[in-house]
Amino acid sequence: MFKQSFGSDNHSGIHPEILKALIEVNQSHSASYGTDELSREFEDKLSKTLGTSLKSFFVFNGTAANVLAIKPFVKSYESILCSDIAHLHVDECAAPEMFIGSKLQLLPSENGKIKAQDIKTHIQRLGDQHAVQPRLVSITQPTEVGTIYSLEELKEIKNTCSEHNLFLHIDGARFVLNEKAMNCSLKTLIQTAQPDSLSFGGGKNGLMLGEAVVFFNTEYAKDFKYIRKQAMQLPSKTRFFAAQFIKLLDVYNEIAEHEIKLAKLLEEKIKNLKNTEIAFPVQTNVVFLKFPKAWTKTLKQCRFFYMWDTGEWIARIMMSFDSTEEDVLEFYKTLKHLDENH
Repeated sequence: MFKQSFGSDNHSGIHPEILKALIEVNQSHSASYGTDELSREFEDKLSKTLGTSLKSFFVFNGTAANVLAIKPFVKSYESILCSDIAHLHVDECAAPEMFIGSKLQLLPSENGKIKAQDIKTHIQRLGDQHAVQPRLVSITQPTEVGTIYSLEELKEIKNTCSEHNLFLHIDGARFVLNEKAMNCSLKTLIQTAQPDSLSFGGGKNGLMLGEAVVFFNTEYAKDFKYIRKQAMQLPSKTRFFAAQFIKLLDVYNEIAEHEIKLAKLLEEKIKNLKNTEIAFPVQTNVVFLKFPKAWTKTLKQCRFFYMWDTGEWIARIMMSFDSTEEDVLEFYKTLKHLDENH
C-alpha cells in the first residue's frame, strides 16, 4: 500500500459510499452508451441540484471534459479567453488547440482569477478577417490555486460575456467544493454565473474515474454525441459512471467540509512559523507553501507533494476526502522542526 499523499486529490482511493454504489449497480445487465436508467436519473438529479434544465454526458477524463465542453461553441477562427494559469492552458498538452483548432488568449490572473475588465481588452477588431475573433471565456471554479470567484465577480464576468456575445464555460474539476467554500448553494452559483457549459469533475472528488460534460445552453448539445464519439470518449457501461455521480450528489458537502477543514487546520498551524509563507488565500482544499528549498526532501519523506512553482519554490499541499488530521499534524510537526532549526 502507498503512504497517504498530499500530491493530489487524484491520488486518493474511491470514497466508500461511491465504491458501495459501484458494487450495488454491478448486478445483471443494463443498456449501454448512456441509454441506461441511471444515466437519466443522474441528469434529473443534477438538474434539480443546480435548479435548471441541462444535458449531461460522461467522458473518461478531465482533459476531455474541458476540451469537449468548449468545442461545440467555438470555430477554428475564434478564440478562447482564459487565465494565464488555467489548466486549459498549462496542463492540457495543447489539446484545445489540437482538437478544437482555436487560439487560447491569456488573461492576467490575480490569486488565480481573471477580471471582467480584462476580458474587454480582447473585444476588438471584430469582423476583421485578419484577426482571431473572441468567442468564449473559460474560468475555473475553484481556481487552480484553490481560490473562489465571489458571486459578484461571477456576475460581472457573465454580464461582460453577455454584453459582447461571448459564451461562458466553467472548469469545475473540483466544483463540488464550491457550496461549502462560498456558503451558498450550487444552484445559486449556477443561476448567478449562467454558464453555457460546465466540466463537472469526478476523479478528484472520490470517484474511481469519470467526468461529466454538462450543457446549460442545450441547443449546443444536440450534436455532442457525435463529437464525443469522434473524440473516443464514449463510455459503454455508463451505469457505472452514473452510479458514482448520483452518490457524489449525496455526499459532496461531506467531502468538501472535511477537505476544507483540513486545509484550514494546516493554514492555522503554520501561521506563526518564521520561514514559511502561504502563497495564496486558503479557501478550499489546498495550501500553497513557500519554504527553503533545502527542506524539500525531508518534507516529502513525511508526505509526498508536488512543487507548484520551482522558480519561487512553492509547494502544493492538497487535501483529499481520505486525508486525516493526523496527516496534517505530522506534516506540520516536520515543518515546525525544520523551521525551528533553520
